[in-house]
Amino acid sequence: MFTQTESIDGKAVFTVWQLNQAARSRLEETFQLVWVKGELSNVALPRSGHIYFTLKDEHAQVRCAMFKGSNKHLSFTPQDGKAVLIRAQVSIYEERGDYQLIVTQMEEWGQGVLQKAFEALKAKLQAEGLFEQSHKKALPPYPKHIGIVTSHTGAAIQDILSVLKRRYPIVPVTIYHTQVQGKVATKEIVQAIALANKHNKADVLIIARGGGSLEDLWCFNEESVARSIYASAIPTITGIGHEVDFTIADFVADCRAPTPSAAAQMITPDAGELVALFESKKQRLILAMKRKLQHTAQKLDTLEKGLVHPGMIIKQAFQKCDYLQKQLILLMMGSLDKAKNKLSVLSARLHAISPLATLSRGYAIVTTTQGDVVQDVDHLKPQQQLITQVNKGKFICTVQEII
Repeated sequence: MFTQTESIDGKAVFTVWQLNQAARSRLEETFQLVWVKGELSNVALPRSGHIYFTLKDEHAQVRCAMFKGSNKHLSFTPQDGKAVLIRAQVSIYEERGDYQLIVTQMEEWGQGVLQKAFEALKAKLQAEGLFEQSHKKALPPYPKHIGIVTSHTGAAIQDILSVLKRRYPIVPVTIYHTQVQGKVATKEIVQAIALANKHNKADVLIIARGGGSLEDLWCFNEESVARSIYASAIPTITGIGHEVDFTIADFVADCRAPTPSAAAQMITPDAGELVALFESKKQRLILAMKRKLQHTAQKLDTLEKGLVHPGMIIKQAFQKCDYLQKQLILLMMGSLDKAKNKLSVLSARLHAISPLATLSRGYAIVTTTQGDVVQDVDHLKPQQQLITQVNKGKFICTVQEII
């Protein structure tokens, strides 16, 4: 049954080639042609005409090869996610020791199980509003701290760090390590997102992994991961798989990038452009400062020209005081002259009606010794003394007779 083996110290020893041959023979004898159903993944259609793919279900997967002679009668084009029923020979690819199926016949089996689950969850979450644009948070234009949820051993983290180093080397980065494939990955991704929010250091969160089949990316299609992303207070951007790959996480996230490196590029400004922008702002600031200084210098010159020495101000004040004093004297003299003239006029008028003026015309004023003016002779008595005032002086007289 087996190829001849070498005997060493009484032990039958196989070469790797012999072992793979023996295993292949045993498989082919045990499993003749079998019918297997599953979902296509990693479909490759090389120019040779052969078809290479992975057949999988929710629990396992197996590599398959369908050679050109067998696939020429296919009624459809094999695609990832399509459910099929195949007739195949169980075998081993001896050079690599890979267990595989050699497919002789393939039929469509309806929508793939994973694809069906994907569409069902997508419809459910969309109906709940988890994909609504109104719920999505804006990414910071200049992030101060970047968090990355991915495997620290994968190619994705290297691509992201390379882009960040080239475009925005000043930003600090925290890596929240998690598995990104398999059943345990779902729980770890949820925990990593929660931890990033608890730390509250990052102002943007990249959720990423490299390319893979629908099954490889399935942890990003789990409901718990989708709800964790939706609940994140930190804005999120996904960079999962290749450009053609879409996951539920992509629909829930605040932003979706086609690849991990594209996610890093989308959330960071280019350092060269920033330097150029800062240089432009610097030159504009220098020019504005120069103009301000020139304007201030001109204003200072104007003020300096208008500045008068305090001694000159005092001298001008004295001159003004002298002028005002002279004006005041002139005004006072003018007022006095007017008053004198007015007094003269009034005095003349008063003199015209004064009893003294009457006396100058030869009249006299006769009063008693008590000073009462004699106006009626009936009030006089013989031998009564009276005072007579004439224009120039007074004299006393005695009443001799009243006639």
